Formats: sequence, C-alpha cells, structure tokens
Amino acid sequence: MSYSFEIKNLIKKYGETTVLDGVSMHAEEGTVFGLLGPNGAGKTTIVKILSTILDFNSGSVKVNGIDVKNDPKQVRKNIGLGGQFSAVDEYLTGYENIFMVGRLYGLSRSVAKQRTEELLSGFKLTDVMHKQVKTYSGGMRRKLDLGASLIGRPKILFLDEPTTGLDIGTRLDLWNIIKDLVKSGTSILLTTQYLEEADELADKIAVVNKGKVIAEGTSQQLKSSLGGDIVEFQLQNISDKDKTFNAVSKFAKTKIDFDEDSLMLRVPVATGSKGLMSIVQALNENKLTVSELSLHRPSLDDVFLSLTGAKAPDEKPANRNRRKK
Repeated sequence: MSYSFEIKNLIKKYGETTVLDGVSMHAEEGTVFGLLGPNGAGKTTIVKILSTILDFNSGSVKVNGIDVKNDPKQVRKNIGLGGQFSAVDEYLTGYENIFMVGRLYGLSRSVAKQRTEELLSGFKLTDVMHKQVKTYSGGMRRKLDLGASLIGRPKILFLDEPTTGLDIGTRLDLWNIIKDLVKSGTSILLTTQYLEEADELADKIAVVNKGKVIAEGTSQQLKSSLGGDIVEFQLQNISDKDKTFNAVSKFAKTKIDFDEDSLMLRVPVATGSKGLMSIVQALNENKLTVSELSLHRPSLDDVFLSLTGAKAPDEKPANRNRRKK
C-alpha cells in the first residue's frame, strides 16, 4: 500500500526537552489524516518536520515515499503547506500573491497566470482579486493562503489548524474545499482544534499528547473505545464531589471524568438507559441534587477528554450532539 506520509519512531528534542518521543504514524494516499491533541502536544512540530522546515534527532520520516532527511528538495516538490496564520503579503493584491508563489514554484508566467485565475475563481475571490489583501476579511485571507499552497498542485497538503478563528460559514466553505481536494486525489494532513471538524473530515485520526501518540483509528473506532454511553450531570456544590463519586463509581465502565470549573461529571456506562436509571437512583438514595442530567453516545469530545484529561481548546459543548460520522 502507498502512503502519503510515514513516520517511524520520530524523536525531536530542544536541548534537554523531548518534544516528540517515539512518534509513529502513517496515512494512506487520497485520504484526510486528522491530528488532534492539546496545545503543546507536538502537532505543529510534526507538520514542520514533514514539510522539511524542522530537522529531527532520530527516526524515519517519508513523504510520498521520499526520505525527508535525505532528499528535502524532492519532498518540497510534492507538498503544499497552510499554516495557522495566513502567510500572505497584505500590500499585494490577491492575484499578485498567488501568482508570485506560482513563479517561486518554477511555473512559467502563462501557467502561473492560468492557475492563479482558476484558484481565485474556485475560492470565490474573483471580485477582489485585484484589491490589496489588507482589505480582505480573515476568512478571505485564509482562502487566499490555501490557494497559494495549492498552485503547485501538490500531491500532499499539510494544513495546520486552517480554520481556527473563522466564522462558521467560512469554516464550512473550507470544509467543502478540502473534500473536493480529496476527491481530486490530494492527500491531506489536518491538525485542528475543532473535534467536530475532525469528525466531519478525517478518514483516520491520531491523538497526540506530551509528544506521544496515545490513540489512533477512525472516528467511530475512537468513540467505540469508550464503550457504551455517557451519563453526564452537573453537581450543585463541589463539596458533593467525593460523595457523588462513591455513589456512582460502581456503574462506571471506565474512568469517570470531572471538570472542576463547570462541576460537570461524565460517567461512561455499559448500558445507556439502564445505566442512567441506576445512577439517578443512586443519586436519590444519597440525597444528592444535580442538574443538566443527560445521556448521550460518546463523541470525540469525550474521547479527547478521556485520553488527555483536558477539553479540546475552543470547542463548544453544544457541538457534541451535532452530526457524527
């Protein structure tokens, strides 16, 4: 099987600090590989190593079958990179930005012109193509940045949190663009702060934490790893925490998660309605008053919390019940 990228036992250190500690992962061609993890987990470091920006201490890294350390120039001919922030010149026009990148890729003037116009049209930026980028909205800049990363028609595209900070409408536009790119044969590595985004786009997901891969699989496989359903409720008082844990712990299939800030408690149960009824009975018998009691199927939010002990940054709880794969 051909891989868009393959990493084996990757180690990256800054002095005495180990940022990546034996990371191994791979992605099939023509798919979206989602990379999740809390801030500082090592996601951006992985992207920078794959895109030849950073060197590494040991391990093996290949992109499109090409060794990153031995032949970085050849790797760069096969990839595109979209970072967390738009890397565009705000004093140039949208057209000038993409055309310039095309020329830097070595495209002839005529080919660079043709591809620039195609990309601007595809990203719905034709009306503003001759305006300075400093007049663009944040979403328009992000689209322009993505367009610039595509002008060389890369086989593999690395997107490092491409939709962070964008409004919902622009995020959905970029989701559709990413889906169209995959349909056309482009392989994509996507890091994201939005679990809903990974759920919607990624064919396979790896969760990294403290420089290690702690889980890997499809969205459904990761959710199924928790087993059963989740009973969730909010304590009225932090002083009830120990008593509540003692009352419901026998019904928990795996580790109970508790958020000190919101006083929300999540109990993974083997059987949904039966588990819910048992917990309600236990709370009543112990004269414990709770609120926002609910039962739901495990989401990527639950998986993330269970694996890392932290909520996904910038993710709103309301997203939990939206469409899942």
